[in-house]
Amino acid sequence: MSELLSVALEAAGAATEIVTRMYRSNCAVRLKADKSPVTDADVAAEQAIRAVIERRFPRHGFYGEETGKSQADAEFLWVVDPIDGTKAFVREYAMFSTQIALMHRGRLIVGVSSAQPYGELAHAERGEGAWLNGERIRVSAVNHVEEASLSTGNLKSLARDRARWSRFGEIVTRLDRIRGYGDFLHYHLVASGRIEGAFESDINILDIAALAMIVEEAGGKVTDLDGAPVSLEMTSILASNGVMHPTFLEALRRG
Repeated sequence: MSELLSVALEAAGAATEIVTRMYRSNCAVRLKADKSPVTDADVAAEQAIRAVIERRFPRHGFYGEETGKSQADAEFLWVVDPIDGTKAFVREYAMFSTQIALMHRGRLIVGVSSAQPYGELAHAERGEGAWLNGERIRVSAVNHVEEASLSTGNLKSLARDRARWSRFGEIVTRLDRIRGYGDFLHYHLVASGRIEGAFESDINILDIAALAMIVEEAGGKVTDLDGAPVSLEMTSILASNGVMHPTFLEALRRG
């Protein structure tokens, strides 16, 4: 394990301790400018993550959900969402996680997805594979639509695009199973070979950077819904076992 991954796991552990302690403790909820909720747990967890990283790598950049960007043009950039799924955290069900990723010159090299209340910790490092709860994981080998399972997220924005929505409806009739596991979970399921694909039509890189790294290191493929590679600017995501990616992409691509 590299020092980079070690620090990411340490930072995730520091955040998890705070989040677990404050879970189901009636945290005050405030609305940010974009109307999304934030709690004291979000802020405290991000501060803990940032403290761990800055202590070890003071020259690295940081991009956090709650504290924004610093040294954003640095060679190494940490991409962090302390509680991805704050609405679930507030409503007291365990579909939330801490997401920590590291980019080197725009390319993902480390990812940690910690969903302690749910009971899962996934991590990956470029060239070293992906792991879930200490066990190495791999995407499935399913290569037929009729045998494939696909999980969805944020369908509201997809439904606004009538042409894309119609094409999506066509593949739904062929799939073995269509579900909406959501958040961290459907990416963990793709990476560990339990489903073949997951997509969301309205995301922020902070939500999915670590998860994209994990899926890729498990042997899968990740793009946006138009086939573009992972980037700080992406607003949609398709993660798959790789072999099914062209089929899923064709069903979701715009135009």
